[in-house]
Amino acid sequence: MSHAHSFHVSKDNKSSVHLKWDNSLAPTLTVDSGAEVSFDLLDGGYNQFTATSTAADVPNFQLALGDPAIGPVFINGAEPGDVLKVEFLDLKTAEFGWTAVFPSTLGFGLLHEEFPDPALKIWDLKTHASEGYTVFKEGIHVPIHPFLGVVGLAREEVGEFSTIPPYETGGNIDCRHITTGSTLYLPIKVKGALFSCGDGHAAQGDGEVCGTAIECQMKASVRLTVVKDKKYLKTPHYQTTPEHSVNQAKLTGKGEYVILGIDKDLREASRKALRGAIDWLEAEKGLTREEGYMLCSVCADLRISEIVDMPHYAVSCAVPLSVFVGAPYV
Repeated sequence: MSHAHSFHVSKDNKSSVHLKWDNSLAPTLTVDSGAEVSFDLLDGGYNQFTATSTAADVPNFQLALGDPAIGPVFINGAEPGDVLKVEFLDLKTAEFGWTAVFPSTLGFGLLHEEFPDPALKIWDLKTHASEGYTVFKEGIHVPIHPFLGVVGLAREEVGEFSTIPPYETGGNIDCRHITTGSTLYLPIKVKGALFSCGDGHAAQGDGEVCGTAIECQMKASVRLTVVKDKKYLKTPHYQTTPEHSVNQAKLTGKGEYVILGIDKDLREASRKALRGAIDWLEAEKGLTREEGYMLCSVCADLRISEIVDMPHYAVSCAVPLSVFVGAPYV
């Protein structure tokens, strides 16, 4: 069995960066089952924004470069029908991150047509990192909770598949609960599994509603282990730790303000819930609508509250009150 940090994949190795899932890609690294591998990752925008970027730079963003993955890693002994166990050992953010509202013409974000103008928030991830938060604006602190948006394996089908959507083999699953200490299980479809990852996030709400989280470059370490005899596993499964639950309890420790969206269409119910949260943040907290949209994307949670009482669905958008730490917000 390989030892900790005995393998490393760098973003500077251009051949390891890919924007498509393709089972014909040559492995950038080959390891045995149980190996620990560290990755030096680009952010979800291929590092197109810098710490000095502004909203004026957003229209120049190339969406075609979104969600770059680093890899693939070939795991010896991995065969179709097996499962890859991915243990997240360490996740370290860069010193800055960003959240963007893209022009509505891109069709990106749950309410994209209501936010026609570009916006960009650059986050300082260094100054208060030891205290576990980053500042949205004075009086509003967002807990830093790193995870990877893109974690996945090559698909069985021949050809190229975008890294932007999620698949049954993983990919851009954007699941904020899969953080340090968590374990992800992925169904293997090709020999060697061909594991890749990327798209570091410093924080995100369930839903990533404006289309971006706190996007950042990241250093990640994972353990990759082939598991046999889990034939029931057809899609990504994950397991969290008690520490994750404690962090969630801290985030919601002051309660939540929750808006319900009701509609016969699940997506439209989600839009109504989000729109209501932005209305509340504007009316009660004095945020601009763009600020409310971005704040919901990085810390508010969309949840299916009710799905059986047809013909209507109920979706909630929950804003954690713990992010409001000072005047004029408390």
